[in-house]
Amino acid sequence: SDIIFHPWKKEENGNQTRVILYTITLTNPLAPKTATVTETQTMYKASQESECYVIDAEVLTHDVPYHDYFYTINRYTLTRVARNKSRLRVSTELRYRKQPWGLVKSFIEKNFWSGLEDYFRHLESELAKTESSYLAEVHRQSPKEKVSKQSTVRRRKRGHAHLRVPHLEEVLSPVTTPTDEEVAHRIKHVAGSTQTRHIPEESPSGFHLQSVSKLLLVISFVLVLLVILNMMLFYKLWMLEYTTQTLTAWQGLRLQERLPQSQTEWAQLLESQQKYHDSELQKWREIIKSSVMLLDQVRLQGCDQAVPVSPLSSSPSFSTSCFH
Repeated sequence: SDIIFHPWKKEENGNQTRVILYTITLTNPLAPKTATVTETQTMYKASQESECYVIDAEVLTHDVPYHDYFYTINRYTLTRVARNKSRLRVSTELRYRKQPWGLVKSFIEKNFWSGLEDYFRHLESELAKTESSYLAEVHRQSPKEKVSKQSTVRRRKRGHAHLRVPHLEEVLSPVTTPTDEEVAHRIKHVAGSTQTRHIPEESPSGFHLQSVSKLLLVISFVLVLLVILNMMLFYKLWMLEYTTQTLTAWQGLRLQERLPQSQTEWAQLLESQQKYHDSELQKWREIIKSSVMLLDQVRLQGCDQAVPVSPLSSSPSFSTSCFH
């Protein structure tokens, strides 16, 4: 709705451009109900009147999520294949102004293809209705009107025969229908050819973007894993601190419960602490004594395995070497 057609303008390179403004209705729950669209159409100078038209349409949809990240390129190729028959071929491509990250890119592409299929399915139905109405009108005409109309069409075509380019003259004839390979070959001669959905063109930049997306996905996974590990570590430290505080408070309560009340109890408490101190001291002495004995054994074994000293050397040097 609200369609506004701007007139065609011829550019310096020979192409013609025009801008179309309109409003579309959206059914996506994440998008608004309506959105404004700016479509810039470019008709290439290779197009020939009544023979072949190649038009690229750059579609910018406003008021939708992430509308500033992407835009659409639709190519309409209309060719004459017979006296009263034409072929419309449409190819489309999704292009990005800014490179989104993985989830946003998948969201954009999913909604792009679903909306595009609905749009061209509607276009197909409208063309079928137009064709049916046209055929019905032709059948209703009288034989004289048909003959006069056919002769007018023939004269018109003869008048524009000099406009045909060589490759269109060879491929397109009034009684033959070009094959898909011939149409694809003809499209390649037009500047700005776009890729189709079913046969995408492989490019190093696309492979690089795919590898970057995979790398970002791996990095995101590692970051999430680190966050989970940090949360587990924080939980363990918090539990350790809580246990320590609980144990300290419990020991404090035990000391308060067993606090001596008389001099005799105080003397018994000091005596028990002295015994505990003496026992601990005795344990440390035994540990140190056993450590010294082990060191002596290691030193003696090292001296036994040492190389004998020359007879000319003195005994103090031998003892020094053993000590070292």
